[in-house]
Amino acid sequence: MEEKKSLIKQFGPSTFSVKNRMTVYVLTVIIFAAGIFSYTSMPSEAFPEIVTPEIYVGTPYPGNSPVDIEKLISRPLEKEINGISGVDEINSTSVEGYSTIQVKFNFDVTPEDALRKVKDKVDAAMGQPDFPTDLPADPNVFELNFSELMPIMNINMSGEFSLDQLKDYGEYLEERIEDLTEISKVDIRGIDDKEVRVLVDTKKLESLELSFRDIAGAIQNENMTISGGNLLVDGYRRNVRVVGEIRELDELRNVIIKSEKMQLVRLADVAEIEFDEVERESYARQYGASVVMLDVFKRSGENQIIVSEKIANLLEQAKDDYFPDNLSISVTNDTSEQTKTQVADLENSIIFGMLLVVLVLM
Repeated sequence: MEEKKSLIKQFGPSTFSVKNRMTVYVLTVIIFAAGIFSYTSMPSEAFPEIVTPEIYVGTPYPGNSPVDIEKLISRPLEKEINGISGVDEINSTSVEGYSTIQVKFNFDVTPEDALRKVKDKVDAAMGQPDFPTDLPADPNVFELNFSELMPIMNINMSGEFSLDQLKDYGEYLEERIEDLTEISKVDIRGIDDKEVRVLVDTKKLESLELSFRDIAGAIQNENMTISGGNLLVDGYRRNVRVVGEIRELDELRNVIIKSEKMQLVRLADVAEIEFDEVERESYARQYGASVVMLDVFKRSGENQIIVSEKIANLLEQAKDDYFPDNLSISVTNDTSEQTKTQVADLENSIIFGMLLVVLVLM
């Protein structure tokens, strides 16, 4: 009888690992170190970042009906944008005084390329002879970024202070937070800008044979700084500027509107000038009390937890160095708290799962 030969079946990677244990341990340590480095450098956010090649074009044109907005702005822009390769869908909305165009690209196109292509086509449309030349501002072309639409926290400031004082404190904090590289912008709510109002007496204006255009032209001509060329001084050429910007209300009141037969008509003769707040457009309240609120927006891809810690340090420094003791500062809607909880749960799951795997393999 033939002797049966025993067959030993082996799996190559397992056999190699058993015979080269030290090499496997070194590779395991390297992979573990690379994983720790990748984990620490990974940005922590409450919601995943969504990148979509979607571009918006907003064009203001006050005083025009939706029909005129569509005819003069929306259609010419759509015609140019439609020639871009990779465009999946174009939607436009024309309302009174404003046009909005939504351009959706295929996901083969990066958001940077999509933004550049749309800007080039908008510039081409603005060069057409039929496109309006009296727009108050150029069309605003921007990409849709979900991570920069919502603030990561709100900083509320209140106390027995005037709105001007709270505004100063808010602007002080705004400048220092915006200096952080992780922050894209900071918006202040609860306060509004001020404006100079010129209340014209129409009867006096008519008696002096003047019009509103004369007043607007006089103010525009007086409120400007122009260049006076160069002047050679001690062998150096220096720029000369004629500063004429109006900084005080009395300067505005003394603006000459008309000069005829040695008679000067100043703005104060036909109008009242006052400095007051603009029409209120934003309100900020906490527990029913008015506050000055700062909306903090971070840049896309930045670590939310690190940003929150840096802002907390800035707040503590501002309280010690600049803010008075009776100024109340609170932080609300801090999304980093939820992120910290999620990260802690994730770390526990990673450690528990790793221990189970190691025990089974060993």
